[in-house]
Amino acid sequence: MNKLSEMHCFVAVVDTGSISEAARRMGTAKSVVSQRLQQLEKRLGSILLERGRQVRLTEPGQVFYSHCVRILADVDDAEDAVLAFQSSLRGNLRLSAPMAFSIRYLTPILAAFAVRYPQLRLDVEFDDRYVNLHEENFDAAIRIGQLPDSSLVAKTIAANRHVICASPAYLAVHGTPQMPAELANHFGLLYVHREPHGMWTLPVDDVLGSFRVRCRMRTNNGHQLMEAAKAGMGLAILPAFLATEAIVTGELMEVLPEFAPRGGTISMVYRQSHRGSAKLEALANFLSEQIGSPPVWEQLLAQP
Repeated sequence: MNKLSEMHCFVAVVDTGSISEAARRMGTAKSVVSQRLQQLEKRLGSILLERGRQVRLTEPGQVFYSHCVRILADVDDAEDAVLAFQSSLRGNLRLSAPMAFSIRYLTPILAAFAVRYPQLRLDVEFDDRYVNLHEENFDAAIRIGQLPDSSLVAKTIAANRHVICASPAYLAVHGTPQMPAELANHFGLLYVHREPHGMWTLPVDDVLGSFRVRCRMRTNNGHQLMEAAKAGMGLAILPAFLATEAIVTGELMEVLPEFAPRGGTISMVYRQSHRGSAKLEALANFLSEQIGSPPVWEQLLAQP
């Protein structure tokens, strides 16, 4: 068995969490994947995975996985270096992207990108978790918010403005807050990845302050947050790209605009070793072109 094929198989099982899902992604039978893993473990003389409802890495498996990811990334880079001499983009491009932004904007853009470059194979996973590009088998990730200092290369796609909003029905019953201190008297809808402790961090006179709201719902899904706000359950902090249409139609109203939290940017990030990659450069440029400057959702809000 080719060692690179074994590595691809092993990494796919770890990334998907199951042998059956890895087989589906690779377009092969579950029995083939299982056999390759058994052959790999037999050749190495070590158990790499604990089998169960979801596979888990053993300690030797964790070490082997990190090496496999680096080796496979180097192989992709080597192929990219050769393919760069050709006029058309080819090969694989594996991307991680957050759910809400992808559903609303990214999916049609990526479809158009795939049509433009038919010899480029896209592998896209939508998930709100931050994947570790140094350890996981992704070429790039779309990140939304303030970017931490890191060794990753970041390409800014658009600004990410946040809004505090609620339905007209909620504001009619509970009133419209005029200052962040009044939030303690209001129901809040919380996004767990941003507000795990039930506090909103808002700028007041250029100084960040923490303000508690009465938690009515916690969720890790932006669309659920928006639908709850439209249903009159409370105030929510939403990215403008998600809330714009509801604001334009009157289903939501923006409140406390001068105290809206800082949203950072929408960016594409990738490893330093991928700097100069033709396919990543093409994707970043395509995303920027399609989203526009200012982005399309801000243009919609600006219309009279």
